[in-house]
Amino acid sequence: MERTVTRVAIVGGGPGGLYAAALLKRLDPGREVTLWERNAPDDTFGFGVVLSDETLGGIEHADPQVFAAMKEHFTRWDDIDIVHRGTRHTSGGHGFAALGRRRLLGILHERCAELGVELNFRTPAPDPARLMAGYDLVVAADGVHSTVREACASVFRPVVERHRCRYIWLAADFAFDAFRFEIAETEHGVMQLHGYPYADDASTVIIEMREEVWHAAGFDEGDPAASVERCAKIFSEALGGRPLRSNNSAWTVFRTVVNDRWSHENLVLLGDAAHTAHFSIGSGTKLAVEDALALAACLRERPDTASALAAYEEERRPVVASTQRAARASLAWFEDLALYLDQPPRQFAFNLLTRSRRVTHDNLRLRDAHFTEAVEREFGCAPGTPPMFTPFRLRGLTLRNRVVVSPMDMYSAEDGVPGDFHLVHLGARALGGAGLVMTEMVCVSEEGRITPGCAGLYDARQAEAWRRIVGFVHAQAPGTAIGVQLGHSGRKGSTRRMWEGLDEPLLDGNWPLTAASPLPYRAGSQTPRELTRSRMADIREQFTAAARRAARAGFDLLELHCAHGYLLSGFLSPLTNLRTDAYGGSEERRLRFPLEVFDAVREVWPEEKPLTVRISATDWAEGGNTAEDAVRIARAFAAHGADAIDVSTGQVVADERPEFGRSYQTPFADRIRHEAGVPVIAVGAISSWDDVNSLVLAGRTDLCALARPHLYDPHWTLHAAAEQGYEGPGAVWPAPYRAGSRRPNTGRTDAPRPRLSLGR
Repeated sequence: MERTVTRVAIVGGGPGGLYAAALLKRLDPGREVTLWERNAPDDTFGFGVVLSDETLGGIEHADPQVFAAMKEHFTRWDDIDIVHRGTRHTSGGHGFAALGRRRLLGILHERCAELGVELNFRTPAPDPARLMAGYDLVVAADGVHSTVREACASVFRPVVERHRCRYIWLAADFAFDAFRFEIAETEHGVMQLHGYPYADDASTVIIEMREEVWHAAGFDEGDPAASVERCAKIFSEALGGRPLRSNNSAWTVFRTVVNDRWSHENLVLLGDAAHTAHFSIGSGTKLAVEDALALAACLRERPDTASALAAYEEERRPVVASTQRAARASLAWFEDLALYLDQPPRQFAFNLLTRSRRVTHDNLRLRDAHFTEAVEREFGCAPGTPPMFTPFRLRGLTLRNRVVVSPMDMYSAEDGVPGDFHLVHLGARALGGAGLVMTEMVCVSEEGRITPGCAGLYDARQAEAWRRIVGFVHAQAPGTAIGVQLGHSGRKGSTRRMWEGLDEPLLDGNWPLTAASPLPYRAGSQTPRELTRSRMADIREQFTAAARRAARAGFDLLELHCAHGYLLSGFLSPLTNLRTDAYGGSEERRLRFPLEVFDAVREVWPEEKPLTVRISATDWAEGGNTAEDAVRIARAFAAHGADAIDVSTGQVVADERPEFGRSYQTPFADRIRHEAGVPVIAVGAISSWDDVNSLVLAGRTDLCALARPHLYDPHWTLHAAAEQGYEGPGAVWPAPYRAGSRRPNTGRTDAPRPRLSLGR
């Protein structure tokens, strides 16, 4: 029978552990709650704590007394200052509340003592096994280096990822008047200051830099006091010449903690023991306090401990995962800060503010319209024009907006011939307002198909069918460009249509496959033949023949598909190219055949028309291509004349481990854009017009390709214009559709409003 939770052991006396102790005791005053903390009560390794209004609301609701004590000591402010190359830009309307960490701990100590929690300071907790045997519930809130978690690592299966920057927590004896980010470009490299007030006379100051900069600057040598003095000198302008102080502060590396599970029997992880989020989004204490609130609520609502701990994890894990994704994006932005130093000042500030994707163009406009409009003007937006509706030029083609209908395989062709379905599918999306509509991957040979339903450009009938579709787009959707994506399936061909079994071999009617190396895509897949030199020459000619047909059909842009494990992608990845000849081995050799195909296509493709390349910027697999490799691959194609790189990821090997999330592939495009200096198309989980505006205005991409949103709504772009109140050349409604260019009213709007209210 399940034991009632009458005895609770808590390991760790940070805000999360203390607040959990107070809540659990308050919910059941008869409950015995004991807490162990190995440090002294006033020991703390930070200075200020920032909490969101949402978290404070939860505290106020659960324990008004704690909230009232905290509220007395809050420092509140609205502004963020970004200082770079001597220029300060301020964005307002953000709303922060902070207090001193020691003050917060003191409030929680008092509350726990008042409620009758037994607090044991300077006392290591007993062994986890002993605690689990002697208590009904054990809460491990002992931080990022949790000894409890490590003792039970085989159960929790933690993954601790070490990142690339060093940082140190310090304080200054004055209050910044805003959340301040300041960039210092030193002889050793880029350093940054994160600062915010937590009292009327005190601010937290975090100094951060890449590890190689930290070493080059000599911060790894000498005594800590000298480090603190040097930091104060480097950021003397931000500090007004004042010193910095330490609290046993040491340079450290941030570690992201993820656990496969958060509970085991009657033991549960809370706060940094379960998960961490980078300080640049200020969420460590916030998450720990929210964990405590959720754990206490689940224990109260559920009939037994097991179901309560399961409910706690089910409730908190999605919230934490979302926060960790945002924190990872923010962390990576600061790691790669040097990429953005040459951006125009306001764009740099906007990029910093929107780095985590939690702050976007739309909500920044609500917070501070003046700042956002200034960024837009600097970017080149005409008055009233959202960034997504600014034009973009590729070679001789000017796109009227930044929206691309991404290539989407429809598997609905007959003998490679696109039919009425394709006319309606592509025609509808062209009428829907996108700047560029892309075909699915159009195969250059019958053997190069993925499925029997794939479209092709390897015979005259197919070419004529495509000419009909292109003609419709040009005639009925003037201003919309249409592009063709050419590819060859390689080892991923001869499979069923997606809805019949993705990547599953055909039940009958299979055709032989060819690839860089004789490796099947996955168990049960057909093993391809390794391409000979003569077959490579044949395939190169197939690409050029298809390109000629595409030009005659009138396509405005051509894209070469070198991604997703198809034939050309298979040459690029070291996981799929095991050749020992001149086309395998080093990166330069693996690039050789894709570049030969690119050069051959460029030669026959009209000079004034752009030629782009889609790549997988990472294989998401050990030993495969990485983001660093992708930059070099992009540079190679750009050097051969590629007008833009369409940046996707993965689908190269079946055992990949992608890290999905909102606009999760954009950081790869961003990096290629800034390091390789070539225009990019970002793609992957970009779903809202707000995302498009944010990414374009921040300079992380030039164009945004959206797939599923255009399946959901063929007129996605026109509706995005209507929802933003935009009417201009970047989104022109077809004449027959103009009557529908405003969002329809929903529900009754003519009901009389109350005119008089009488009191009792």
